[in-house]
Amino acid sequence: MAKDAFSFDVVSEVDLQEVRNAFDQANREIATRFDFKNTGTSLHLDEDLIEARSETDHRLKAAVDVFKEKLVRREISLKALREGPIQPAAKGTVKQALHINQGIDEEKARAINKAIKNLGLKVQTQIQKGQLRISGKKKDELQEVIKALKEDDFGTALQFTNYRP
Repeated sequence: MAKDAFSFDVVSEVDLQEVRNAFDQANREIATRFDFKNTGTSLHLDEDLIEARSETDHRLKAAVDVFKEKLVRREISLKALREGPIQPAAKGTVKQALHINQGIDEEKARAINKAIKNLGLKVQTQIQKGQLRISGKKKDELQEVIKALKEDDFGTALQFTNYRP
């Protein structure tokens, strides 16, 4: 017979090295594509913030789409990307900030917690610094929680880690 309790963590993590790789690939494509020539289109990366700049909204959106395509190819969920508004920048250009979300914020953690409680299963949840710990006595109930969370859309990429029997 197994131990008394099982547990797992619900996290939202992004491999920043893969983000850098996608960023590098997008920059190379933007530098070589004919439709981006002489448009001043560029991407800049700073930790978990990417800033896109261009002369027109249209070229800016196209550059962001190139970056998104590279993220998807590297198996990074677009839910981890939060797009800021397109804003005017210096010399008649436009810019847009793209944030890479890491961790689950308090509001989302409460929403996830509420969804788990609504399942009516005998599991406990603990909100801990950007993640949730789910524990229960029955492995089947924890698997039901995982299935329900995968089906629900909380607007963030969720992963299930540290499964402990």
